[in-house]
Amino acid sequence: MFRSWKLGSLFGIGIYVHATFLLLPAFVFLANVGTGQIGMALYAVMMIPAVFSCVVLHELGHSLTARRYGIETRDITLYPIGGVARLERLPQRPLEEFWIAVAGPAVNVVIVTLLAGIVLTVAAMDFSTLTASLLGLVLFHLLIANVVLVVFNMLPAFPMDGGRVLRALLATRLGQLRATTIAVQIGVAMAAAFGIVGLLYNPMLVLVGVFVFIVGQQELAAVRYRFAVPSREPLDVLPVHQHAYNWPTRAPRSEFSGFTWESGTGRWIEWRNGQPVHTISVN
Repeated sequence: MFRSWKLGSLFGIGIYVHATFLLLPAFVFLANVGTGQIGMALYAVMMIPAVFSCVVLHELGHSLTARRYGIETRDITLYPIGGVARLERLPQRPLEEFWIAVAGPAVNVVIVTLLAGIVLTVAAMDFSTLTASLLGLVLFHLLIANVVLVVFNMLPAFPMDGGRVLRALLATRLGQLRATTIAVQIGVAMAAAFGIVGLLYNPMLVLVGVFVFIVGQQELAAVRYRFAVPSREPLDVLPVHQHAYNWPTRAPRSEFSGFTWESGTGRWIEWRNGQPVHTISVN
């Protein structure tokens, strides 16, 4: 199991970088060095911290909005395909989920507005500074990166932000279970599209497609279970029938809360604070 390293904390929320993130600089460098321009390849690698600083701000947008609704964030982890804010619980009201979901892209819209203002101001004073300097190049590419973050995250591919917005809107009329089912089905179609486009043009999209599919199925399983078992034992206590199943002895990581899939038994395992508490068989 890959580990994560803590970079620091913001607003009391730990910021982590996953070990697989180290693959990103190598991928970016190799993808650009193939053009024969070593300088541009190094520049692309140097842009990664700037772009992912915007990703952290994006995730903080989700986290701080969730805090307004009484939902704390366990941590924010950076992966090669983006960031994930791990909330202590999912919002139960559609309106809460809507605002939490749009808060992340809204942060990038603010960044785009600020960068556009700076770029236009610099261009008005001296256009050559914008086109010929390293500063102008960084500002322009960071502006484009944030535009891409807004557009990409708002695609209706659950569990991405756009998919969560879609579920929130559907849930106002259909209820959370039916809305989640529809949103996940659309997410599966989008994941397939990511995979096809990724195989043709950009392998990173294949990883995004896999992420969308796996996490979407996990959340659908969790919602189905919550509706199937409206009342159950406290999540921090092992069920009395624990002897009926051979529980795994280790969580994916210390104090992990969430779901893992056991392909051998065809079951989801629910974890809370590093302890297995339930199994879910999804037919």
